[in-house]
Amino acid sequence: MEIQDERPEDIDAIRTVNIAAFGRDNEANLVDQLRGIENTLSFVAIESEQIVGHIFFSPVTIDEKCSEELMILGLAPLAVLPQYQRRGIGSLLIKHSLEKCSDLGCKAVVVLGYPEYYSRFGFISAKEKGLKCEYLVPDDVFMVLELKNSALDGCRGIVKYRFEFQECA
Repeated sequence: MEIQDERPEDIDAIRTVNIAAFGRDNEANLVDQLRGIENTLSFVAIESEQIVGHIFFSPVTIDEKCSEELMILGLAPLAVLPQYQRRGIGSLLIKHSLEKCSDLGCKAVVVLGYPEYYSRFGFISAKEKGLKCEYLVPDDVFMVLELKNSALDGCRGIVKYRFEFQECA
């Protein structure tokens, strides 16, 4: 298994992975709309020369109190072809990409997801850091991971995703 940055020739395969993983094209459309926007990151998992997984990050903002210079990314989507799920590919994508996010200056990552899954990587309820999601979701599924210790000290408010998320809902 190899994890690498998305390349232009990967776009069609990434779209296929997202549609297969979610059973709809919303997430694939979202990635297509966000691709190329500043501070987005995209990684693929490759096995036997085939893209079998994908993870994407895009910038988010906090509307109340937080330094504007603080780069915070939202993880969405994470997708693995159904026939490759439950083999640790998603975990490999997360571990690799979080390291890359940190290397590129990202201080924190938020995610809407299963707490029992994302807590394995250090994510905690965003509420513990004074953050809420702009969407009406249970507190336990909106999570955050500080990539730099105490990066979110002094931050609080509602985390807002890019407008493209609403268009693809």
